[in-house]
Amino acid sequence: MNNIMLKLPPFAVLILCLAVTPAFAGVVVSSPANNATVGSPVRYAATATTNTCARGVAAMGVYVNNQLYYSVNGTSLNTAIALAPGSYRTVVIEWDYCGGALTTPVNITVANSGVFVDAPANNSTVNALPTYSASAQTSCAKGIGAMGIYVDNALVYTTPGATLQTAVNLPEGTHRTVVQAWDNCGGSFATPVNVTVQGSAETFTNLQATHGWNSWGQLAPLDLDCDAPCQGVSFGMQQGVTSPSMSGNATQFSLSGTTPYSDVLFELPLIGQFSTQGMPDPNENELPLLHTFTYDTWFYLTNANATQAEEFDVNWFMGGVGMTWGHQCNPLGDGQWDIWDNARGQWVSTGAPCTMTLGWNHVTINVQRDENNQLLYHSIVLNGTVYNINRSYPPFTVPDSWYGITVNYQMDGNAHQEANTTYLDNFNFRYW
Repeated sequence: MNNIMLKLPPFAVLILCLAVTPAFAGVVVSSPANNATVGSPVRYAATATTNTCARGVAAMGVYVNNQLYYSVNGTSLNTAIALAPGSYRTVVIEWDYCGGALTTPVNITVANSGVFVDAPANNSTVNALPTYSASAQTSCAKGIGAMGIYVDNALVYTTPGATLQTAVNLPEGTHRTVVQAWDNCGGSFATPVNVTVQGSAETFTNLQATHGWNSWGQLAPLDLDCDAPCQGVSFGMQQGVTSPSMSGNATQFSLSGTTPYSDVLFELPLIGQFSTQGMPDPNENELPLLHTFTYDTWFYLTNANATQAEEFDVNWFMGGVGMTWGHQCNPLGDGQWDIWDNARGQWVSTGAPCTMTLGWNHVTINVQRDENNQLLYHSIVLNGTVYNINRSYPPFTVPDSWYGITVNYQMDGNAHQEANTTYLDNFNFRYW
C-alpha cells in the first residue's frame, strides 16, 4: 500500500491538538446547584482534580461572601453549612501542592421555608428505583410535620419529620413527581421533580399463570420439607381461574392438613438453573449484572382466621453466595411485616403493621443486592401504604453449584391447620 501524505488545514490541526489535551481539571460541584434555592444547612459536595501539578490536590474549601467557612484536606468535600435566609455568592475552591488554586462559583438563595430536593435532579434520567433525598423548612414555630412523594398525582410515600430519603419504584417512561411537606400550622410546600425512567428493567409478567411451578410441604415444628402426598399437610394449585380474578387468569392455592402450623411453599425458577422461563443463562452472563428486584402481585384472602402468615420471597444464588429476601405478613403472630435474616436464619420484625383485607390485596416489594453482596430491604407497599424498611443483612453460604433467581409464594397454616384457599393474579417481577 502506498504511503499517503495529507496536509491538514489549520482548524484540523487545532482539533487534533485539543484531542490530546489532558483531561479536564478543576472543581466539580454536585451540590448545591448554581442559582438554586436551598434550605439551611446547605449541603456542599464536590471533587477536584488538577493537571498542572504532578503532586495533585492538597485541600478543598468553601467561601461564603469572600469568607472561608470550611476547609478539608484531600480531593473531595462533603459538608453542611448553616446560613441565614438570603442570597449568597459562594465559591468552592481547591488548592494544589504546587501553590495553584482553581474555583467554581455557586450562587445560592437560602429560603426560610420550602422543600429542598437533593436527589434526583429535576428533568433527570434515572433507573427504575431512584432514591429521593430531600428536606423541608418552615417559618411555622411548630416545625414540619411530615413529607411525602407524589408520582403522577398519586401519593406513594409519606414519612414524619423534616427529612425524607427513600427509594421509589417507577415504571419506564416520563413522570411528574412532587416532593411535598406539611407543617404543623396548616401550611404546605412542594417542589416538582420531573424524571424519565430508562428502559433498563426487564419484567416477567403474569407469573401466576405460567408453567413450571414447584411445591412442597413444610411440616412443623422443624419445617421439614416433604413432597406430595405428605402426611400431615396437604396442598395444591389450580391455574386458569376466572373468578375471583382481576385478569381472568388467576391461580388458586390451597393448604390444609392435620399438623398445626405447617406450611406450603410454591417456588418458580426464573433465571439460571432449572429456569422454566427460557433463561438458563449457561454462560453466567446475566445473573452477575442483576442487583435490583421488584416483586409485585395481587393476592386474594378468603379466610383471615386460617391465615397464619402470607410469605413473598426473592432468591438469588451464585458462587456459593445465597440471598433470600423473605417477607411475611404475619396477622396471627406479631401482626407486622417480618423480614428474613439470612445469616442468623430467623425472622425479624420490621415494626411495620400488616393489615390484609378479605378479597383482593396488592403488595409490592422492593429489594436490592448491594455492591458488597449484602441484602438490602428497601420497601413494602401494601394496598397503597408504603413502609420504608431500609435494612441490610449479610447473605448465607450455599453450594457453589447453585445458580439462579427464583421467587416464592408461601401459605402458613394456623394452630388448627384449618383449610385455607388464596389466589394470585397479575404477578409481575422486575429485575435490573
